[in-house]
This record gives sequence, structure tokens and C-alpha cells, in this order.
Amino acid sequence: MAKRGTHFHFKQFSIAHDRCSMKVGTDGVLLGAWADIHTAHTLLDIGTGTGVIALMLAQRSAALASIDAVELEKEDATQATENVLNSPWPDKVNIYTCAIQEFTPGKRYDLIVSNPPYFVNSQEPPDKRRTQTRHTVSLPFEDLLQAVTRLLAPGGRFSIILPYTEGNRFIALASGYSLSCIQQWSFRTRAGKPVERWLLTFSDIPAPLNTGEVLLYKQSHVWDDSYIALTRDFYLNL
Repeated sequence: MAKRGTHFHFKQFSIAHDRCSMKVGTDGVLLGAWADIHTAHTLLDIGTGTGVIALMLAQRSAALASIDAVELEKEDATQATENVLNSPWPDKVNIYTCAIQEFTPGKRYDLIVSNPPYFVNSQEPPDKRRTQTRHTVSLPFEDLLQAVTRLLAPGGRFSIILPYTEGNRFIALASGYSLSCIQQWSFRTRAGKPVERWLLTFSDIPAPLNTGEVLLYKQSHVWDDSYIALTRDFYLNL
């Protein structure tokens, strides 16, 4: 991945994000590369922002798979649409401008992913768009879980990335919606550091918990092999 001006350049597509409330970041790249797309033909990205996760799923998924992406912020959705149109998959990804609570596609999805707002009780930033993107004002965890249970196909999977504390809370909440955590991977910057993020997958069909870990660095600013293996299909310098 290379940043040039207002764009992030990946191996097969570029993301313009100068008009989006949140820029391309590690969380989105992690989720887009990690989510299990096996057997998924209908995919949904909740809170797509720049569209980066939706396009990563488009690159990884089967040729006939279809990806819908929902974004509440109009300006973000507009730029995400432009990113899709400028990508190799303009007919594979559809951007919808609406709240997920109001999204009624008339179908269910084999895979749902989300890099959601997660600050619950912290001080809100003064910018309204940034508040909605980073805080659970417009998408409380309960609303997200209600949307997932409504839109997930039987036996489908829901993958999400969250900070450590919020992820633990989300796992507990999800059980109340008959969603079992079947994958729980940790992400840390370095070995010995606290867990910074949980990569989580849920399903309505319980299964033995799959665990793993991704480290960003193995020494100084040298990327760890686990991070390279996960992202090598996307970063330009790998």
C-alpha cells in the first residue's frame, strides 16, 4: 500500500479518501484481508466509508459474488461510489446511502462485515461526521446486532474488528442475539504488547472457537510474517 496525495494505492485498486470522514487505516485493511469469504456469494459491508473493505472483498471473492455496501454519510458514500467505479469491479460492488437500520435489500447475506463506530462513553469530537463514524451515536452495538440477525443468511458469518474492551463487550452482547463467536483473533503491534484489536466472526451455528494472532512488527519497523501473510495480496511493497 502506498500513499500518494489524496489516494492509497493497493496492488489492484486505489482508494481516494480526501472527502471521507475517516481515512484508510489498519483496521479496515485487517478486516478486509482476514474475513473468511469461503462459500460466500452475497456479501454486505456495513459502514463502508471509503469502500476499501468492500473492494478488498471484491478482489478476494468469486467472480460471480456480489457485494453490497451501506454508508450513512452521503459524502463518504459518494466517494466510495467513485472508488468502486474506478476499480476493476464496478459491476460487482453496489454502494447504498442509508442507515443500516433502514436497509431493506430483500435478500440475506452469506457474509456480513463491519468496521463499526466503537467509542461508547468517551468525549465526542466536535465534527459531526467524525462523531458518527467513530462513536456509537448512530449505530449502537444493539442496533448493529439487530441488523445482522435480520440480514444474515442461515449459517452465514458476521465478521467485525473492535478494540479489546469493546470486543469483549460485543461477544457478550452477541450471545443474546443467538450469535456464537466462532473466530477470535488478536492483533497487537508487537509481541509482549497488550491486545489492541479483536478480529471476531460470529454465526448462528455454534462451532469450536478458532483462535489466532496477527502481529504488526517483529522488530523495529519490520513487519511481522503474520501481517505480511495476511496482507501480501494488497500492499504494493510485498
